[in-house]
Amino acid sequence: MSTVTSSRRTAPPPAAAADPPRRTGRRQQRIAATVLLTPFTALLIAVFLVPVGYAIYLSLFGEDHSGLGFGGGETVFTGLRSYLAVLQDPSFLSGFGTIALYCVIFVPTVVVSALALALLLDSGLIRLRRTSQMLLYLPHAVPGIIAAVIWLYLYTPGLSPVIKLFAQADITIDFLGLHTVLPSIVNIALWSGLGYNMIIFYAALQALPREVIEAATIDGAGGIRTALQVKVPIIRASVVMVCMFSLIGALQLFTEPMLMNQATPMVNSRFTPNMYIYDAAFRRNNYGLASAASVILLIVTCVLSYAVTRWSGRRERRA
Repeated sequence: MSTVTSSRRTAPPPAAAADPPRRTGRRQQRIAATVLLTPFTALLIAVFLVPVGYAIYLSLFGEDHSGLGFGGGETVFTGLRSYLAVLQDPSFLSGFGTIALYCVIFVPTVVVSALALALLLDSGLIRLRRTSQMLLYLPHAVPGIIAAVIWLYLYTPGLSPVIKLFAQADITIDFLGLHTVLPSIVNIALWSGLGYNMIIFYAALQALPREVIEAATIDGAGGIRTALQVKVPIIRASVVMVCMFSLIGALQLFTEPMLMNQATPMVNSRFTPNMYIYDAAFRRNNYGLASAASVILLIVTCVLSYAVTRWSGRRERRA
């Protein structure tokens, strides 16, 4: 009996003989998460964090020329001097004013138009939905530079068949004038981005539970009421996402005005912040100034994105 008792006392408990299944499952989850996140983290560091860090580094240095400026420049540490120069430059601030006006026109127009088209497709009122989706998405597949060239041809007097058609009806219109050049740029961006955003809304609408739509119909809600009071509130997250992406894209406006700079004096070389950065880097060879403007634009973009996210979060909590 004593031998049996001693063997029972010295035998390890079952829990200590092997890892618990729960601990093993957590370890496998961590390994899987690490494997899945490693490519994204590597790309984030290589494509975003490293360039941002290098831009911050360049913004703290500049070139000083000794004497009358005939000698070679010397790279020196300038601290925040480039940032002060950018913030005191009226052309840079006016570029943000242009972008603000562009956002006021473009973002609501593209969101409302894409949402309306998605609701029409989801309602079944439009036949040949597959063909309609393809035709609406097709402009997004055209590269931005090609789309800008096509529309610039349609905007140029003496070349545009659209302007000639208006002239036959005794209507004079200058798409590249002082008050029309910005709406013309909005039209190019709208033509390119409308179908893409419509696909996002349509995919969100297709994921809605059909029971909710049927319940609204049984309660007597018509098509418009169902769309505005049932469908749109449920896909609010998609609406906020499209708004945020459209806002970020608007802050990066470059291709369309850069091409129009060659066709109209209403678009100067510093029309937008991105054009200001390009002008500072490749025309004035002031990489410190261009880097400082890039960092400021990044900060503004992050702040606006965070503000949109916080605002949408508060709206959801209130709802």
